[in-house]
Amino acid sequence: MKHKIFKLQGKVQHYAWGGYEFIPSLLGFENTDHKPYAEYWMGAHPSASGMLETEEGLQSWYDLIQREPIKHLGKKVYQRFGELPYLFKVLDVNEMLSIQVHPTKEEARKGFEREEAAGVPIQASHRNYKDKNHKPEVMVALGDFWLLHGFKKEDELQQTLNSIPEFDFLAKVFAADGYYGLYKMVMEMPPNEADELLLPLIEREIAAEHSKDQPGYWVSKLYNGILPAGNVDRGIFSIYFFNIVELKKGEGIYQGAGVPHAYLEGQNVELMANSDNVLRGGLTPKHIDVPELLKHIVFEGVKPNILAGNELEHEIHYPLPAEDFGISAVNLEYGREYVSTSTSAEIFLIMKGEIHCDHLNLKRGEVFVVLPDTEYTIRGIEDASLFKAFVP
Repeated sequence: MKHKIFKLQGKVQHYAWGGYEFIPSLLGFENTDHKPYAEYWMGAHPSASGMLETEEGLQSWYDLIQREPIKHLGKKVYQRFGELPYLFKVLDVNEMLSIQVHPTKEEARKGFEREEAAGVPIQASHRNYKDKNHKPEVMVALGDFWLLHGFKKEDELQQTLNSIPEFDFLAKVFAADGYYGLYKMVMEMPPNEADELLLPLIEREIAAEHSKDQPGYWVSKLYNGILPAGNVDRGIFSIYFFNIVELKKGEGIYQGAGVPHAYLEGQNVELMANSDNVLRGGLTPKHIDVPELLKHIVFEGVKPNILAGNELEHEIHYPLPAEDFGISAVNLEYGREYVSTSTSAEIFLIMKGEIHCDHLNLKRGEVFVVLPDTEYTIRGIEDASLFKAFVP
């Protein structure tokens, strides 16, 4: 391999909640099979590694890293992480994702070793820990994007509970036992009691008009405006308890260990630690382990910290507390150049226009990798915008 800059072919994930047009349009083809295109993975995750276009043909980046880790990761990153420590994605959220929380690195290690010792198969549907890693993540909106993020502040949550007749007794629970007592009660409530509580509320929300900043909009959307017969999803409680956040194009948000969240609607780029550890709390038919979930949630109210990014020349940098990954947006007018030297493996996704870098001409939807310790210049052949993922 004489080059140190390569085109990368990512992996599409056809999860049921995905949209049908955005990712195919970005990648430059028509979705003739009408499959949901939920995520486009760019990285070296062992279960869905990207493929590098090398002089020897297409090769799994994960396999290349196993063979020559220092060449592909850099000495510092290899010594610290032993792998590419991040996974870069594009998401198209058409239907709501599950309410979820991610463990700390220490808790992930303990949980993984516990399930390994118990003989739980790694792909078992009831497995909580797929690896030993934490999974902090950041997302940047590609247009209007809606999500749930953390519990509402105490006075706001108390006001919500007081304003809903069905939640009147929960207001007393919250006043006495706080966030933990409230959430534990609704998550452990017998199904028939939850149905009795929620069905009248759902019926009322479906009949009313709502804007997207109101819980009723998402409750109605969850059931497509049709009252369910029963077995109501517990995630509905979280829609009322959590902050509903709207992000505009270019705005981001960071979600660390223990912060409950759920994506509701829109498209984004997402960057996370290289992990698949998810503990779910509703809005999903997938496995929910309530005792494990309650061990990991941060039970406090939060004011969502929306990241606007810091503008530098040609670049908007999003400051993060994560050690595993960093993200920035690069904007180049026609003929302008972005000159840099990589200190880790860097992944670039072109969102608009066309660029030239090294021996490559690349356009919207294409991805390239710059290996560590490489001086490089990106020149705008047209007005262009890119996202860059890297290790800080």
